[in-house]
Parts: sequence; C-alpha cells; structure tokens
Amino acid sequence: MNDDELLRYSRHILLDDIGIEGQQKLRDAHALVIGAGGLGSPVALYLGTAGIGRLTICDHDEVDLTNLQRQIAHRHDRIGQPKAQSARRTLLDIDPNLLVDARTVRADAALLDELVPQATVVLDCSDNFRTRHAVNAACVKHGKPLVSGAAIGFDGQISVYDSTRADAPCYACLFPPEADYEEVACATMGVFAPLVGIVGCVQAAEALKLIVGIGRPLAGRLLMLDARAMEWTEMATPRNAACSVCGAAR
Repeated sequence: MNDDELLRYSRHILLDDIGIEGQQKLRDAHALVIGAGGLGSPVALYLGTAGIGRLTICDHDEVDLTNLQRQIAHRHDRIGQPKAQSARRTLLDIDPNLLVDARTVRADAALLDELVPQATVVLDCSDNFRTRHAVNAACVKHGKPLVSGAAIGFDGQISVYDSTRADAPCYACLFPPEADYEEVACATMGVFAPLVGIVGCVQAAEALKLIVGIGRPLAGRLLMLDARAMEWTEMATPRNAACSVCGAAR
C-alpha cells in the first residue's frame, strides 16, 4: 500500500484484528456482488470504501424512480441507466483508484461459472429464489463462501453459506430448490427503507470478516431481524446430508 492508502484505511489499520496485514488481505481480495439494488447498494459501498481491491457488480436492471427510496448507490439523474454502472460511478466518486467491473447482465449459470471462481467471496443481494439458487449452486461447485441477505416489508435475514466447512449448510439446505416458494416483490409488499441498509451492512461486515479471517462468521446460523420491534433472532442451521446441492457435492 502507498502512503495515501495507508492514510485512507488508517482506522482499519489501527484495529488489532485487522492491522496492515489484514488491510492488505482486503486489497488483494475480489468480491462478487450479485444485485445492485437495496442490499447491493450498501454492500458495494462498504466493501469499496473498506478497501476491497476488486469488485464485480452484476445487475441487469435499470435505475427507476421507485428505487431511490432505499437504493443509496443511485442518483436521480441516473434514472434509466443500468444499476451496475450507476453503482460503479458512485464508488469511483468516493475512490477513483477502485477496480470495479460492472456487468449489466442477468446472473445466469454460465456467467456465474465465469465469475464465481475468480472471487474471494460472493455476496447474494438478489431479490428472487431463482437467482439465489443459481448463485448458491455456483458457490458450492467452486468452493466459494456465500454471504446471503434478504429483506421485505420490515423483515430481514442474513447468513453465511460455506459448503467447504463440514458442519455448515448451503442455501439449498434451508431452502430446497425443489420446494414451492411464493415470490414476494417490493412492488406489491413494500420495504422499509433502512431495513435494506441494516441487512446490507451486516452482509458487508461478514464478507470483510471472512476475507481477513477474524471473528465468528454466520456460517451455520441464520440471523433474522424484525425491524418493527428492532429484535434479532438467531437460529442454528445444520447441514442437510440429503441436500440436493451440497450433499451431492461432498
């Protein structure tokens, strides 16, 4: 790191758990962020400002006026522009030296097979089960840790899925792809604006912890938030030996 980087990240470097060595791990890391909306906005911003050396942001959608209530990476003058490109512009406004690859396409299995092997950590900030299962399958296939978040209404959830750990489940262990889940959209149910910020910030924190190798990750634990009461609930999530995704991969 040069002198400017040492100054920029000095508050991290002062932490005994991070220091110069940990900050260098962040600079050497590559985070893949799937989705640049409500969750992806705080995730990308905090990962970028924290010093992640390379970010790939994947989102096929465009900025809409209704997004601006909660998707803090975007601006009014970018309505109609690709969200991934908008998030990239915001990150480069904060730190012009960041390496940000904006992919304005849907994260399908072929793209994930290209991007996931390159990543140190993958963060699922998508809003539908199809994408979540595709991201999870790719992470299991390529042995990459996945930090997954979801938020709707006043309810949020976060967990880390790391199938390389013998005791940790993958996303499909909890939410089997063969099950019939009803998709719930923000357009019909609404979402409390700060909720996505809270969940996204926790996702970013978990990713940074995984990269540096500090603390206790949320692997094997599902963290749920009721923002009405501001109450957190934690549920243990053991691995499912019969899982159709990670069970077959072992």
